[in-house]
Amino acid sequence: MIGIYGGTFDPIHYGHLRTALEVKEAAGLNEVRFVPCRLPPHRAVPEAEPELRLRMLELALLDAEPGFRIDTQELDRPGPSYMVDTLASIRAEIGIRPLCLIVGLDAFLGLPRWHRWRELSDLAHILVMRRPGSEPDFAGDLAPYVTELRTDQPAPLHHQPAGSIHFVDVTQLDISATRIREAVRTGRSARYLVPDPVWRFIQNEGLY
Repeated sequence: MIGIYGGTFDPIHYGHLRTALEVKEAAGLNEVRFVPCRLPPHRAVPEAEPELRLRMLELALLDAEPGFRIDTQELDRPGPSYMVDTLASIRAEIGIRPLCLIVGLDAFLGLPRWHRWRELSDLAHILVMRRPGSEPDFAGDLAPYVTELRTDQPAPLHHQPAGSIHFVDVTQLDISATRIREAVRTGRSARYLVPDPVWRFIQNEGLY
């Protein structure tokens, strides 16, 4: 079973890596693909250029968990990076193998604003990372969507290629790329927030 973890990774940090590991273990994923976004449709343009964000991701995964890998298709594709296009491409590659989209709870709550959002569950299961015990109120179009597709156990995900929503409790490290960039701008160290090779790269390249 393959997990897809998209983001700008501007920069990649331990919050990304730890939650990816916990989701991999909890859902029984064989592989997690980190998919760096070229042009996010729903947020500001990343500060670092695509090739620099990719290099930081490569450095972060040098000695990382087995099964962690990088998929560059959004960087290679022009225009806005729509996840529905990415999942469709991966689905064409892997056939009927189970596929999971990994998203944070805040992103999931904004799902109705995503491009062709209802098609996501046709292409993949959705794994929603949340703080342990948190149970938000789902409103609008999202409420019936969750009610229809939710499963509280990961086992069914392995028997169907797509179509379920499963919530995964993860450790919420209070680390954000925004705060890392601000720390660097104000002359403070980002060490221990990002892997050491990433921190050295940020310093050597004069990023942020």
